[in-house]
Amino acid sequence: MKSKKEKKIDLDNLTPEESLKLEIAAEIGVYDKVLESGWRSLTAKESGRIGGMMTRRKKAAEKAAAEGQKEEVEKIL
Repeated sequence: MKSKKEKKIDLDNLTPEESLKLEIAAEIGVYDKVLESGWRSLTAKESGRIGGMMTRRKKAAEKAAAEGQKEEVEKIL
């Protein structure tokens, strides 16, 4: 029994953060699981891994932006 409605993932209207999150989910092999059952279906380990990878990429992008490397920022994100 679901206590809250699951919000479907709208692949046509993704924010940059959601896009990055789905990209990382695909890299670690949980993309199909997320599309079928939503983000709540992930284990704590899977969620933490996605969050950690997002944080690393954002920090790398910020560092590259501070150094004025626009190409690197686009490649990271």
